[in-house]
Amino acid sequence: MKIPSGGFIPVATTIPVAIITTTTAATSHKLHPCFPGTSCSESQQERALGKVTGSGCRQQELIAMGWFFLKVLLVGVSLSGFLYPLMDFCISGKTTGQKPNIVIILADDMGWGDLGANWADTKDTANLDKMASEGMRFVDFHAAASTCSPSRASLLTGRLGLRNGVTHNFAVTSVGGLPLNETTLAEVLQQAGYITGMIGKWHLGHHGSYHPNFRGFHYYFGIPYSHDMGCTDTPGYNHPPCPSCPRDNGSLRNLDRDCYTDIALPLYENLNIVEQPVNLSSLVQKYTEKATEFIQQASASGRPFLLYVGLAHMHVPLSVSQPLANAQSRRPYRAGIREMDSLVGQIKHKLDHTAKENTFLWFTGGSPAKQTTWEGGHRVPALAYWPGRVPANVTSTALLSVLDIFPTVVALAGASLPQGRHFDGLDASEVLLGGSQVGHRVLFHPNSGAAGEFGALQSVRLECYKAFYVTGGAKACDGSIGPERHHALPLIFNLDEDAAEGVPLHRGGAEYQAVLPKVRKALADVLQDIAHDNTSRADYTQDPSVIPCCNPLQISCRCQIM
Repeated sequence: MKIPSGGFIPVATTIPVAIITTTTAATSHKLHPCFPGTSCSESQQERALGKVTGSGCRQQELIAMGWFFLKVLLVGVSLSGFLYPLMDFCISGKTTGQKPNIVIILADDMGWGDLGANWADTKDTANLDKMASEGMRFVDFHAAASTCSPSRASLLTGRLGLRNGVTHNFAVTSVGGLPLNETTLAEVLQQAGYITGMIGKWHLGHHGSYHPNFRGFHYYFGIPYSHDMGCTDTPGYNHPPCPSCPRDNGSLRNLDRDCYTDIALPLYENLNIVEQPVNLSSLVQKYTEKATEFIQQASASGRPFLLYVGLAHMHVPLSVSQPLANAQSRRPYRAGIREMDSLVGQIKHKLDHTAKENTFLWFTGGSPAKQTTWEGGHRVPALAYWPGRVPANVTSTALLSVLDIFPTVVALAGASLPQGRHFDGLDASEVLLGGSQVGHRVLFHPNSGAAGEFGALQSVRLECYKAFYVTGGAKACDGSIGPERHHALPLIFNLDEDAAEGVPLHRGGAEYQAVLPKVRKALADVLQDIAHDNTSRADYTQDPSVIPCCNPLQISCRCQIM
């Protein structure tokens, strides 16, 4: 069996050792000590395989684990070549009917005004601005949550955290991830005949069966969580700065606040760690190369493809390929925006020269102002591009969300939504292709780490109105935390007249009194619907043994394979 040089073999090219993400570079083909069939206690095997316990969804997780074992079997069989013709990009023949290729690019922590097309003073997004002129720009588009893991979980499931179980971020030591009984967009499209690839930040579980290769992605290249969650030798710009990885035992330190452990940030290709620590200065180049290679090989196969790119930009630490000669005068943030814009431009250029007529590209930002449910915490730039299908140079005022990516893409692909569950996203095909300006009437912004309980729905968007039942609790740049305030009678803003949410409506006024019962009903209705839905619960237990490490014999788990 010949392995393509690009490494794009769906699922895996080796025995699935990286089902357990703690491996060594020298023994990357060894089975984990607790792999099925070896001598381990039941509890050890459960932990090694990422089984969720105590979650309230035990039976569903056991069923999901059965599917996981089947996937492992398929990977093993593929080594002998029996299944390789079904999994290789070079499959003979095309799928019936022409289905569109789908490319989703998610920029991390990018603010609404960072896009030049949104804010005239911004001059750093030439490629994205060109895409806006050639496609559709959304001015009322929102992240599904104001922090990393919940927003990504909603993108891939079309469901809020109270349904899919992901209400806050997973840690380096997290045993679990996006619950296994949740069906991802990649799994839906895989069943519809798509080749699926994911490049970039995952942050939905790295241990065991939570790895992207077991959540519907044939190919994966990227980092398992945010790039501030492990040390590097090129830490980039942050305030206050985090130190680089230690190189000997004597340099181990007690790290401050947001600086993570001395275990280095890993870079994966499929199930294997290929670099630890990641060289952040060259990560953009690697992402660009892998994305363009995936597009080229997938296009040549004759099959439709899904490519999901989770960028590190603009999450701190800010790192650019070319060192800044004068960081104060060049402004690292602007340099990072330009680098991100260039990366997106190169992916679009590849699509334009490979599969332009039949590729739908959706670009959006995610959680620009961490944790808050104010507009700055979730209103993000968003663009749609599909020459000949999505009209050019159009601005949409429809109220839309990252939640809508799942049902919209499923519809465009001619696939079916998973049964037995409710979705918070809507199919925006008519907005994209039919000239409609109708999106959500009601949209909910879950608590994301500032005030209130994680995932709770205490901020409600109703048409042009925004209601807050809780405010405050956000962390300021100086480290101080604002007081948390609960509002029995919510603060309500008219965003058409006060987009900055500066002055709430007077509680005794006619406008407030007219809107309040509608807000209450909308909130009561969604909570009742969730209570009767098929919901999941993520396993947030932690265990230091699941920290990804390619070479535990080296300080910081150092290795470099690629």
